Amino acid sequence: MSDQKLLFQNAYFTTSAPDIRHMPEDEGIEIAFAGRSNAGKSSALNALTRQKRLAKTSSTPGRTQLINVFNVTDDVRLIDLPGYGYAKVPIAVRNKWQKALGEYLQARACLKGLVVLMDIRHPLKDLDQQMLGWAAESGLQILVALTKADKLSQSERSKTLRKVREACLYFGENVEVIAFSSTRGFGLPEMESVITRWCTEPNPIDSEELDSDTSDEQA
Repeated sequence: MSDQKLLFQNAYFTTSAPDIRHMPEDEGIEIAFAGRSNAGKSSALNALTRQKRLAKTSSTPGRTQLINVFNVTDDVRLIDLPGYGYAKVPIAVRNKWQKALGEYLQARACLKGLVVLMDIRHPLKDLDQQMLGWAAESGLQILVALTKADKLSQSERSKTLRKVREACLYFGENVEVIAFSSTRGFGLPEMESVITRWCTEPNPIDSEELDSDTSDEQA
């Protein structure tokens, strides 16, 4: 789909799944959104798609209990993953969410990139770093979006952005970091650009494997 421009405003709800066995066929391209239950994940999806109610928002963190699927095109889907780390729910329910989340990240072949959302005032909590570690080990491209950036002054945003970028070097070269605000539009063009690039360019790891195979054949 290299010649196709992604029109995120065309996104529409497809299904909600309790686990990957209830999701659409494992083909095409999926971009997943993950984050703590109070990180503003649904608001970010709504801002990206220019739709106020595509992803349900709630004043009660942890409302997203299923894997929600939104199609942008026939071949490109946005995935709203269950929030983690905050929801006041029974331990058995929380463990079920975590299992579904882990299965999706590790077993979904069409997953191309992961957007990890963190409140800019409280970034890189333990579970955030665990999520980044999982994604890096799976060879995914990663965008860290520091949400609620309008809550900080410009100098505070810049300082936090620099610190998080330095910290994310630990997780490899496929991690990008932006400041983001769903209410003020900070970082929205950057998020659109990154996701579009993920969907239209080869995965860096796939390219390395292809280069290696070509070199072996020539040798």
